[in-house]
Amino acid sequence: MNRREFLLAAGAVAAASTLPFSGRLFAAPANTPRFLLVFLRGGYDCNNLLVPCGSDFYYASRPTLAIARPDAGNPNSAIALDADWGLNPVVRDALYPLWQKKQLAFIPFAGTSDLSRSHFETQDHIERGEAESMGNYRSGFLARLSGLLSGTSAIAFTNNLPLSFQGSPRDIPNISLKADPKAHFDERQAAILSGMYKGTPLAAASADGLALPKTVSADLRNEMVQASRGAPSANNFAAETRRIATLMREQYRLGFVDVGGWDTHVNQGSITGGLANNLRNLGEGLAAYAETLGDAWNDTTVVVLSEFGRTFRENGDKGTDHGHGTVHWVLGGKVNGGRLAGEQIAVNQQNLLQNRDYQVLNDYRDVLGGLFGRIWGLSNSQLQSVFPASKPKDLQLV
Repeated sequence: MNRREFLLAAGAVAAASTLPFSGRLFAAPANTPRFLLVFLRGGYDCNNLLVPCGSDFYYASRPTLAIARPDAGNPNSAIALDADWGLNPVVRDALYPLWQKKQLAFIPFAGTSDLSRSHFETQDHIERGEAESMGNYRSGFLARLSGLLSGTSAIAFTNNLPLSFQGSPRDIPNISLKADPKAHFDERQAAILSGMYKGTPLAAASADGLALPKTVSADLRNEMVQASRGAPSANNFAAETRRIATLMREQYRLGFVDVGGWDTHVNQGSITGGLANNLRNLGEGLAAYAETLGDAWNDTTVVVLSEFGRTFRENGDKGTDHGHGTVHWVLGGKVNGGRLAGEQIAVNQQNLLQNRDYQVLNDYRDVLGGLFGRIWGLSNSQLQSVFPASKPKDLQLV
């Protein structure tokens, strides 16, 4: 690792497919579990990712947005997963191979008890990981999890430390790896990195590297929408995930990244348009993450979630509005995938919540609690410290 390499890493402007440093100074033990949470800010439309193609009600509810039933002669039709569900064809090359290798599972009818349908309230509710009645804003569930996992290094791949990592007894570093020339370290991050390199031959280089971003603008990217809370869009997500994979392979074991741009009220599209582009980019990023990890993919679990789903019916602007239940994704080399997990019901009008949304039958706290228990062998009392008053549900996802 040389002076120039550190400057590029510290400025977070690397353009290569992997980060220009090895992480060997702080390498984590091999073969230890890795976990990455991918938060889709804005409430993505799960019905046009995991398509309920066995439901006539779906096609009646979405005259312009519905994706065609599976048809071997139509490449724009849904990819059949079973008799009732299909996959948006825009992720055929990225996600479907993982499904075929049983390294991808979906959990429909998932989400939170929060019914506010507010981006901010529901995002905060999820990141705190507490029962809705508790209202303790002092910590996030990943911070509490990190406190239990001695020797498990954590990081947020974001410009600002997300709520889910706030309140940790350990100082969690955060940095965006979007290759955004506007990215910069804040004072807290700079102090962490200075301490890491203090007393090493790289101390002088680190000082220069940390000073460099101060000359660069700290304005947020213009493309960010309010619902995304500053999270980058899915554009070039594959380049970002390759950089993330380098750090997660060599050094970190618990990570968080968010992706914005999922609030699709107008002209949402189906196999083309804004949602399709986001799904394609997201899928390509996750496939790149798996590829870059190499053998470490076998020790990796990735969960993709969003604050809520969208209304089941399309609106008058050919989009969808804020909903409730959604679909979570679980990926990894040893994930028990190729299946839909959790409690399910028929997709029809009678089973909608308030005649508009998917119900939540699989609470995210219970599902994640059960998953964390299997990944790290945590006891029920430990899981209660991460998700107070939860009922961990072991879906045997790993």
